[in-house]
Amino acid sequence: MKEISCKLLVIGAGPGGYVCAIRAGQLGVDTVIVEAGKPGGTCLNVGCIPSKALIHAAEEFEKIAHMASGKDPLGIKVAAPTLELAKTVAWKDGIVSRLNSGVAGLLKKAKVKTVQGWATFRDGKTVEVETETGTQVIRAETVVIATGSAPVELPFLPFGGQVISSTEALALGELPKKLAVVGGGYIGLELGMAFARMGAKVTVVEALPRVLAQYDAELTRPVLKRLGELGVEVMTGAKAKGLSTKGDALLVETADGKSAKIAADKILVTVGRKPLTEGWGLEQIDLDRVGKFIRIDDQCRSSMRGIFAIGDVTGEPMLAHRAMAQGEMVAEIVAGHKRSWDKRAIPAICFTDPELVTAGLSPEEAKALAGEIKIGQFPFAANGRAMTKQGEDGFVRVVARADNHLVLGIQAVGQGVSELAAAFGLALEMGARLEDIAGTIHAHPTQGEGFQEAALKALGHALHI
Repeated sequence: MKEISCKLLVIGAGPGGYVCAIRAGQLGVDTVIVEAGKPGGTCLNVGCIPSKALIHAAEEFEKIAHMASGKDPLGIKVAAPTLELAKTVAWKDGIVSRLNSGVAGLLKKAKVKTVQGWATFRDGKTVEVETETGTQVIRAETVVIATGSAPVELPFLPFGGQVISSTEALALGELPKKLAVVGGGYIGLELGMAFARMGAKVTVVEALPRVLAQYDAELTRPVLKRLGELGVEVMTGAKAKGLSTKGDALLVETADGKSAKIAADKILVTVGRKPLTEGWGLEQIDLDRVGKFIRIDDQCRSSMRGIFAIGDVTGEPMLAHRAMAQGEMVAEIVAGHKRSWDKRAIPAICFTDPELVTAGLSPEEAKALAGEIKIGQFPFAANGRAMTKQGEDGFVRVVARADNHLVLGIQAVGQGVSELAAAFGLALEMGARLEDIAGTIHAHPTQGEGFQEAALKALGHALHI
C-alpha cells in the first residue's frame, strides 16, 4: 500500500478531531484524519447526542403518562401510553446516522482525507494504520492526538451481561423493570432519571455524601426533589461491592456499614471516564503525563515537538465543546495563525430533570479569588414563561465582584435552562458587569428574563421579586 505524506495528521474523529481536521482543511492545510469507528466519536455515537435523544423520549412519555393519570391541570385527556423502547432506539440511531453522514460530508468538503482503521505510532512523525485492506503508513509534519475517553470499569463489576456502561444503556431493546445505577454523577443521573421517567424502578448508589457533588447543594436541591417525585431511591455514602451469586442483584455496603441487596435487571456503572491512551503505540514516543492524561500547554502542545493533544485525552473538563474549541485553535496554529487557549469559561450542562448549567466560578470559588462578592438569585417561580411551561422549580444565579461588579460566574437550574448556556458563556467571555446584563433588554415572556432579574437582584433592585 502506498505511503501517505501530509502536513497534518489527526488521530481520532470525535468532536475535537473532526473540527480540527475541517478547520485545517478550510485553511488549505494538507490533512489526513484516522478513525477506527464512525465519525463523531463518543459524543455523536454513544454519548451526548444519543443520550439527549433518549432523555427527550422519556420527557415525552412522562408528559403523556401524566395526562393519562387525570392529574394534569391542562385539561388534556389521553389514554395511557405504552413505550416500545426498540423503536425509540431505532429513532435515536437514525439521528446518529444522519449526523455521521454530515460529519463525513464536511470532512470531504474541506478536502480532508479520511483513513478508516486503528493508528499506531512508529515514531513522532509516522503512524501505521491497520485498515480492512492492509497496513497504511502515514507520515506527517504535525500530529494531533484526539483519541478521547472511555467509561471506567470497576474490577468487581466488569462490563458484560447485566452490568452495562452508558454505551449499552443507550442501545437497550427493552426497558429494564429494575435498574441500579452505580455512580451519582451527571451521566448516572441523566440516564437514571430518563429510565425512571419511562417507568423503570431506579436505585442510585453513590459513594460520596451526596449526588452531583461537583455542584453546590443549593443548585442540586430541585434535582433531588424531582428524584423523590420519580420514586428514585438514592443511597449516598454507599459502596457497590459486586453482583449477587445469581446475578440478579447488586451487593452494596450502606453508609452505616451494613450489607444490602438491590434487585436489578441491569446495573449501569457510571463512575467516570478514562483517557484512551492504550494501544496507540504511545510508548514509542515520549510524552509527559499528568496522571493518565497527556500534559499540554496553553496551545495544546505536548512535551514532544510537532505533537498536539486535544479533548478528553488531555483531562478535565471532559466536554465535547472544549475539544471542539481546542481543535479549531490547533488547526489555526498549524496554518500559521497566532492563537492560544484563551478562555474565561467553558459552560457545563447536566441534562437531568430539571437541567443544570454552570459557567465560570461558583460562589465559593469566586469568594476565594476575589474576596467580597455580590450574588443575585432569581427564582423561576416568579417567571411567567416558566409558569406557562409548568417548570417553576429552580433559579438563575449571578456571581460578581463586589468592587467593580465584574461577573465571575453564572449558574441555573430549571426546565430547559441548557439553552441559557450560550448567554452565560457570552457574558463571561465579553467581561460583562452586572450593569451590562441588567441593562440588556430581555424578551418577555422568556426564561432568559431570569438572567436579567438575577443581575438586578445583585444590584439591589430586582423588579419582579
